[in-house]
Amino acid sequence: MQVVQHFLRWMETAKVGERAGAAAALARAYLEKELPFEDRYAAEAALTALLDDPSSKVRAALAEALSISRHAPIQVVAALAADQPDVAAPILARSPVLSDTDLVDRVADGRSDTQRLIAQRPQLAMGVSAAIAEVGSRDACLAMLDNPSADIAALSFRRMIERHGGDAGLREALSADRRLPSDCRHVLLVQLGEALREAPLVKALVGAARAEKLTREACIRASLTLIESIDPSEHTALVEHLRIRGDLTVGFIVRTVAHGKIDFFGNVLMALTGQSHSRVKGLLVNGRDLAIATLLQKAGLAKPVHRPVIRALSVWRDVAQGKRVAGAQEVSWLMLESIGATPGQAGPDAEATDLAGLLRSVHLDALRENARLQAQAIAAA
Repeated sequence: MQVVQHFLRWMETAKVGERAGAAAALARAYLEKELPFEDRYAAEAALTALLDDPSSKVRAALAEALSISRHAPIQVVAALAADQPDVAAPILARSPVLSDTDLVDRVADGRSDTQRLIAQRPQLAMGVSAAIAEVGSRDACLAMLDNPSADIAALSFRRMIERHGGDAGLREALSADRRLPSDCRHVLLVQLGEALREAPLVKALVGAARAEKLTREACIRASLTLIESIDPSEHTALVEHLRIRGDLTVGFIVRTVAHGKIDFFGNVLMALTGQSHSRVKGLLVNGRDLAIATLLQKAGLAKPVHRPVIRALSVWRDVAQGKRVAGAQEVSWLMLESIGATPGQAGPDAEATDLAGLLRSVHLDALRENARLQAQAIAAA
């Protein structure tokens, strides 16, 4: 007790550097040494008194010394966490004494530097990450995305996109994050397409109408690529997301079949028909044409679509069983052939004209992609 009294009197006249060193030493003694109750009580009172030191260097030294201990006095830690940024930094960044509620309160204060420090904390809890996503600055959200140990809910990813999706840097960070749900990836694709469509240079080069068409087609192709890149467990969520947005069109569904995304197509059929996974999978793997046509009808797909889809499913079955080798180029051609739309045939029925145009577009895209890959292979040889 007397030592602490002497310490406090000495602090009144000591220089800043000396006070900072002494504050750190007192904090370490409090944390590391077995002190009698009275001495410990007095030391805690002294640490609390140091919060009123006029020099931020003293308070910063105190914060640094207390920042990694679970045994630091809560009232001192809480006060330091609310101090100016250079003092609060080590406490906000790593103090285990602060509860998730304390951290959420600090996030709600709205200071970007504070939010960013909290976002970088190891093992950031989902509730705290939700607060950052909801009210945090762009920089705080970027820091959280750069924190691999942060537990981020799907809803929090969506809120970051809603609040900061217009920022190219944040979109890039979100796209690179493996934790990002598939529906959020699709939203980013759409936002990127919209940004390209509205770019003055794009409009000047191709015109507004052409820019609209090009970006729409680019988004569709990117969505097909997205299906390949996500885990099959996310297919159901992506299907529901596309359905709610109105992007689960007949044209998109036909494209998924032509490109062999049969597992995803199965999830589409489950969502549109209410049939079980085992029922849909059984029909896609072994079902007869009539049974599949009935399923397609229940899904709301018009009759002209049935024949090319059934033809494609037959080819992809053979591919899966190792009976043949085929890709989107061959499958789209056979789908065209099934509705009489290849050269030398009579032509599609009037009700299948638009479908024929879609399949020709898919076939030409596949031709171009295969030619591009072949050219790259030749160049690399």
